[in-house]
Amino acid sequence: MSPQLTSRSPDLRRLQDEGYEIEVRSGLLLMHHVPYVDAQRRVRYGVLVSELSLAGDVTVVPGSHVVMFSGAEPCDHLGQPLEALINSRGRQTPASGVEVDFTFSSKPASGYADYYAKMTTYAAILASQAQQLDPEATAMTFPVLDDPAEDSVFRYMDTASSRAGIATVSRRLQGLNVAIVGLGGTGSYILDLVAKTPVAEIHLYDGDNFLQHNAFRAPGAVSREELEKTPNKAEHFAAVYGRMHPGVIAHPVYVDETNAETLRTADFVFLSVDDNTARRRTVEELERHQVTFIDVGMGVYETDGQLSGLVRVTTSTPARRQHVHDHQRIPVADGAGPNDYQRNIQIADLNALNATLAVIKWKKLCGFYLDLEQEFHSVYQIDGNVLTNEDTP
Repeated sequence: MSPQLTSRSPDLRRLQDEGYEIEVRSGLLLMHHVPYVDAQRRVRYGVLVSELSLAGDVTVVPGSHVVMFSGAEPCDHLGQPLEALINSRGRQTPASGVEVDFTFSSKPASGYADYYAKMTTYAAILASQAQQLDPEATAMTFPVLDDPAEDSVFRYMDTASSRAGIATVSRRLQGLNVAIVGLGGTGSYILDLVAKTPVAEIHLYDGDNFLQHNAFRAPGAVSREELEKTPNKAEHFAAVYGRMHPGVIAHPVYVDETNAETLRTADFVFLSVDDNTARRRTVEELERHQVTFIDVGMGVYETDGQLSGLVRVTTSTPARRQHVHDHQRIPVADGAGPNDYQRNIQIADLNALNATLAVIKWKKLCGFYLDLEQEFHSVYQIDGNVLTNEDTP
């Protein structure tokens, strides 16, 4: 089906978003996998077929209340034919590649306002009988849609945005070149969130291998066999998220003074490293090339047998950088500094929180979210459940 047709026709988009298997073939609208009951009182699945009235690439009010049906004779749950629904019997070929066996007629007094109302009405009539025999029978199967829009960056259609009605807002992220430096716990969660946005490219930088302890603070689940291969982190995550977003590109190296300038072409950089020397060099390079970035970090410590600490998100743009230096918002002193997190305590929830706060701030900068505070530094305090915004206008 033409992505433009569904994107510009609210009734077809609603059918698709609600999980119906619809198809446009030879100028007809088909709804697959519609449950019904046959004469032997078995639940089967057929296809509803309707004419499709269009004005250009947009649907208009249906030209007929009648639909066609491909399948055995539909019956009620007792096995009696639905005579009140069946208008005619007999094999027909309304278009090349489309064969039907029945026509149905169920016309509301005011007619059908659109194809959503028309197709779901007929599907409900058939499904209501099938569900008396099998309560799980449904026409809403949420099929994988592998016909993305021409300007889509995904390998399959983003029905989440259209289902939520935010496709227009999501376009503000379209075409961006994003880099993620460091794919530890927080960096990998940043990737998980960014990979589900329509950015053009996501460049991953990390020279470490993905080891067993990494599996416990990264999104998803890794098999034992994958761990035994000890893959590079950047290559591992590029392979995983490349299944969904083909623009994920691996750079299996650490960012240092020899290659930091490769980040200058990025529209945005997420910096998630635990080496302060590497962080300082990267920050200097990003500032020199006028690149906007967010640096993330955590400080976790043990007190009386429990963990507490802080989760930090610091933003720096070409127009707002001085707070980073005046208030020492980003740790850049040589050496990492001891804390319990660096002793490898597994805290995936804090990694995910740190990543989420960073991605939300990035989306605010892009105009996706409303940003009233316009904070450039925020700290979440674990023990008090407090999020403090600082460096505001």
